[in-house]
Amino acid sequence: MDAFRPHVIMGASKGGVYIVGLWRRGYWRGPTVLINAHPTCRQIPEEANVVVAVGSNDEVYPVQRPDLEALMHTGGQNKTFLYWTADSGRLPSGQISRQGDTHNQESLLHHDVLPRLIDATLCKEGPEMHFHRTWKERLSRERNNAELWLGYSPEQIMRLWSTNGHQSGKHLHDVPMGTEEYRMVNAAFKALPIEQQAYILSPPETWAPVRALRIQRVENGPQGDASWKPYYKSLLRSLEDQGVEFEPGTHTCWAFHGCNNEALESIVNNPVCGFQPLASGTRSTTLWGSGTYFARDAKYVADGGFCGAPNADGTRRIGACAPRTSCWR
Repeated sequence: MDAFRPHVIMGASKGGVYIVGLWRRGYWRGPTVLINAHPTCRQIPEEANVVVAVGSNDEVYPVQRPDLEALMHTGGQNKTFLYWTADSGRLPSGQISRQGDTHNQESLLHHDVLPRLIDATLCKEGPEMHFHRTWKERLSRERNNAELWLGYSPEQIMRLWSTNGHQSGKHLHDVPMGTEEYRMVNAAFKALPIEQQAYILSPPETWAPVRALRIQRVENGPQGDASWKPYYKSLLRSLEDQGVEFEPGTHTCWAFHGCNNEALESIVNNPVCGFQPLASGTRSTTLWGSGTYFARDAKYVADGGFCGAPNADGTRRIGACAPRTSCWR
């Protein structure tokens, strides 16, 4: 070990017992990737950056999520990261939309997951921070450029407002076609990921003829004062308490939300809270638990029929949101 001086040590399956042995004897306290949670692993060295990758369907070393969370908490602050892939909830048909990994973790072979996890252990801000940063690498250059221009904070987004947002009953404002703002929102709307999506959707070429007929900016000042501004500040405080520096585009991101017209009107005009997690979910069941569901890509929202029934003219409405900040419709 002293002669080779590795940058990272990685162990999988039964190899995990060797990782545990190195830790217990004090031979290694450096960056570590542990694929599968070996039963002998009960504690993580506080000074080491450690990533643990586990699937919910591991048939060799079955383990429950709470037990893994307890294991991760034995490590140092901001030094551990749990990569956990789990089954989704059940659809009305009884089927699941996503399946968690087995012992041989298939997901590690896609989307550069394994290299990203290895690199994460070398990040001085901690492995979780690095993995979050790499999510942007799954987006196209056009999508990243559009998000950067639109902004990731309330201050950045509100620079585009044409009012102070306190005009009663008038919170929707047309974005003029041909403006840079219109072009950027449309670019985010039309963008497709650089890799094949996990869900089975219509072919990418079916998205090409879809176009935005109208873009409206939501300017709801009372809602901002009562809801997303305080939440944004609480997010900053939470990160500060954890010793993490807030990073726009990493701790905030852009996403799309689909719902019927009645729900969308409530999101736009409610003076207190637009999105209401306790009353939200998917159309038929909460596959991933209670809460408000967002999608990375507008195409997923449209293909999944999450916008409710089309209007008489065939049009649909989708919300483009920087969660906890602002919204376009």
